[in-house]
Amino acid sequence: MQRIIQVLWPSFIAAGVMDIVLFTLLDPVALIYQDAPLFTTRLGAYSLGFFLFWLFGTVSSALTCYFQCSTAQLNKICKSSEPKN
Repeated sequence: MQRIIQVLWPSFIAAGVMDIVLFTLLDPVALIYQDAPLFTTRLGAYSLGFFLFWLFGTVSSALTCYFQCSTAQLNKICKSSEPKN
């Protein structure tokens, strides 16, 4: 549980900051693709942006945790996940 919190909490904070910075500089309703707006409401754009930023931050934090593991720790994890005969 602690490892999950170590991954999700920093990525949540980073997503919030990135969302604030991006949408301070950019109006999501002004984004147009093929003569049609990408978003009809600002709230939808803010929500989608936040969850995408959170996903990217989560992947980044999870990979950081994964690459911090030593080979002995990784071998222990792999052995514990193998089915017992």
